[in-house]
Amino acid sequence: MGVITDTIRLHQLQGEKLDLQFKIQQITMTKMGLTHSCNDLIKVGTDYDPESPVMKTLQQRQAKLKLLEEKLDHEMQQYQIQLEMIEAEYKSCKQRLSQNIQEEFSYSFS
Repeated sequence: MGVITDTIRLHQLQGEKLDLQFKIQQITMTKMGLTHSCNDLIKVGTDYDPESPVMKTLQQRQAKLKLLEEKLDHEMQQYQIQLEMIEAEYKSCKQRLSQNIQEEFSYSFS
């Protein structure tokens, strides 16, 4: 019975692992877009007087983008921790499955 439950659990963990990897990939892509936007704001801002209202608006937008990037970093860190936990459980479950298979299919002749 342990073989079946461990096999089901392995498939479930693999699905969760793929889901987390996809979320991490989405965050990485979003961060790349934010970095590109910040760089664009910096390029545009070089043409304006530092005290102009337009420049202050650009600085505010840049600060908001940096704040959003920090939130994404925090979210990615949480996903990476969850991924590590799932990988550890996957490894443990795989070892347990191997032991169960070995016990179920080992024959002893007395």
